[in-house]
Amino acid sequence: MTRLVIVVEKASDWGSYYPSVDVVTATDYLREPVGGDDERTHVINLCRSYKYLGTGYYVSLLAEARGHRVMPSVRTVNDLRRRSLYGIAIDDLNAKLTHFLPAGGRDTTDFGILVYFGETAYPALQDLARQVFEMFPCPLLRIEFERERVWQISSVKPVGLHTLDDAQEDAFAAELDRFSKKLWRKPRARRLYRYDVAMLVDPNEAMPPSNKKALKSFISAGKELGIEVDPIGKNDYQRLAEYDGLFIRETTASDNHTYSFAHRAEREGMVVIDDPSSILRCTNKIFLNDLMVSRKLAVPRTEILYRDDTKGLKEVASKLGYPLVLKIPDGSFSRGVVKVESEDQLEKAAGELFQHSALLLVQEFVYTDFDWRIGVLNREPLFACKYYMSRGHWQIYNHGATKGTDKSGGFETIPTRDAPAEVVKLALKATNAVGDGLYGVDLKQVGDKAVVIEVNDNPSIDAGVEDKYLGEDLYRRIMQEFLRRMERKRLGING
Repeated sequence: MTRLVIVVEKASDWGSYYPSVDVVTATDYLREPVGGDDERTHVINLCRSYKYLGTGYYVSLLAEARGHRVMPSVRTVNDLRRRSLYGIAIDDLNAKLTHFLPAGGRDTTDFGILVYFGETAYPALQDLARQVFEMFPCPLLRIEFERERVWQISSVKPVGLHTLDDAQEDAFAAELDRFSKKLWRKPRARRLYRYDVAMLVDPNEAMPPSNKKALKSFISAGKELGIEVDPIGKNDYQRLAEYDGLFIRETTASDNHTYSFAHRAEREGMVVIDDPSSILRCTNKIFLNDLMVSRKLAVPRTEILYRDDTKGLKEVASKLGYPLVLKIPDGSFSRGVVKVESEDQLEKAAGELFQHSALLLVQEFVYTDFDWRIGVLNREPLFACKYYMSRGHWQIYNHGATKGTDKSGGFETIPTRDAPAEVVKLALKATNAVGDGLYGVDLKQVGDKAVVIEVNDNPSIDAGVEDKYLGEDLYRRIMQEFLRRMERKRLGING
């Protein structure tokens, strides 16, 4: 079971609230460890200050030493002292604050808000408050802004509970109640699992990396190994500290919540697949192409197009020849990928895609009846698939297909030992350049030559497709890798 412990510096700091056995003073917490071996302990550190080597600092430090999940963590406490981080980029910060401040407040040069567990009393600034809280997970924060020519964050400071007025105390109590109910689940079922893994999914995603049957198979495989796999959504960010691992089964991007989840989980010391580094390396095709080239791995002949560089646009065809394939850097499932066969088509397609990105990838067109997909887990081949092109189309996915026609081609799943050795070898070299997680490498083979098209950090694993050969063992192998990594973390072994 899970126990919640609220630590205050002085008993009087909790004087405005109902007494609770869950509330202890910092002195009592430091002197006497709480929580038993059979329960998971989560600590909310509400000390007046987190000054280095002060009481609040030691509460977080010893909480981590005791294996307790604590907010704020020592890393957050240290980050809050680094003023260089206050310049974090918040989308449209100047527009948001200019719009928020009342008429007649144009002469205002500073402003601040209180944030309780990522929530603020100002709805217009809620998204901003959430972003700051995700970067600095701390129960009570004050975000201060300053304006010279534009608004910017001047500081992010922890706030002591004892400094709140009556209205602020009420707001904090409401958010603490909401936060604790969301963070700590109901008592566990009869069976006690060794580990807990959060599986991030989006039930409404049109083309998720795993279908519903596959998700159920991951849950079943985890149970066999003593792992509880718990599906969570993007609104469960604050619950991450509850788990030992994070498994992302939602299409990843470096600019959305999937990356925030991965980054936060890694900071919490959890086992993470997909890890944030893999997301950054794989979700941008320009970065990935440069990485492959630097490792001298075979890729299609490639050029980079720059917005407003008309000379480069004209030269690219002479270098690569038609047809060409244009790609936006962060497209997925064949989205943002266009084939052109003339100068007019090139100019039109580039103009449309440049609306989404300042740089575009342009490659020679390599025709094959199918693409290879080699699944790789911890630097070892996991599965091998042939993905055939959609009927009458040059891609696997045909997003322009009309209703009633095929939107994707067929597939063939085979043992990795039966896939061409040069294809598997190149796939392993490609993933070695990225990391040791779970990947799907797309390759094309013409004759005896194979080229890397891309490395996916969040490969499709659908029931009835990628598991066609291995069956339930595919899910078991992935969950076994989680188990191996969590055991090593528990024992303090790196790698």
